Amino acid sequence: MKILLTRRLHDFAVKELKKKYDVEIYTGMIPMPKKLLISKIKDKDGLICYPYDSIDADVINAGTKLKAISTYSVGYDHIDVKTATSRGIPVGYTPEVLTRATADMTMALMLSLFRRIPEGDKLIRNDKWNTIFGPYEFLGTDLYQKTLGIFGMGRIGKAVAKRAAGFEMNIIYHNRTRLSIKEEKKLGVKYVSLDNLFRTSDVVSIHSPHTPQTHEIVNLKLLKKMKKTSFLINTARGKIINEKDLAIALKRKIIAGAGLDVFQREPINSKHSIVKMNNSILTPHSGSATIETRKKMAEIAIRNLALSLSGRKPIYQVRL
Repeated sequence: MKILLTRRLHDFAVKELKKKYDVEIYTGMIPMPKKLLISKIKDKDGLICYPYDSIDADVINAGTKLKAISTYSVGYDHIDVKTATSRGIPVGYTPEVLTRATADMTMALMLSLFRRIPEGDKLIRNDKWNTIFGPYEFLGTDLYQKTLGIFGMGRIGKAVAKRAAGFEMNIIYHNRTRLSIKEEKKLGVKYVSLDNLFRTSDVVSIHSPHTPQTHEIVNLKLLKKMKKTSFLINTARGKIINEKDLAIALKRKIIAGAGLDVFQREPINSKHSIVKMNNSILTPHSGSATIETRKKMAEIAIRNLALSLSGRKPIYQVRL
């Protein structure tokens, strides 16, 4: 069987794949151009892709021999799952394994915003640390007893709630489906409307999937409901936020700041208005970027593909 990788995986994963399959690895510009992807997929039985690859109906239907798709990500909004399902092609993905790493990244961004860590680093490196330890010098904010609003209470949202409880934060959440009373008590969280979440939180953390319903749901209208002292964090999907509106909110100090690990277009251009904002902390989509997590993702991605190609169910399969 022939398989296509839209980018090289870990060496151990590639070695494992080559034991069973004829493997073609794309090594050009990222993402793989659509025309090239369509031409390369025509004789392939399996595909391993990344979250920035657009695996739409054109690509899937061009793969007349295609039997399995495996994405090296927890998100799958870049894949036309409906078309794949109609063709009987299972779509594997890598949830759960990156939950802890992404939740840790969320807390890292939160602490960085509240305690102004990047600013402090720049202050010293630019030789501008002139005043030491005064009552008003370089003040940040406590996380203690602040209200954290979690938008999207899935695996990662729950993991963030558990971590925030260690800082004794008050935790509220909004989700498409409310949790059971038992689970709310266990996590120590309270369900609120989306408006109330943005209106009352000291920091809003986004953990919702990107869907037609959540596309740019965080817009200027919603941002204006936030406190001027509050922060916004996104480690989910960039397209959930209207970036032009967020840039306005940051520039006009409608909110205090934002910590973003994901963007509408990646890599984000250095000339983007958000990049120029001093009250934003930006990281290069590295929520799952730990040695342990990325290795485990590769293991699951190749396992999902192998199981699907052998006619069995992948470890994790996207369901409509």
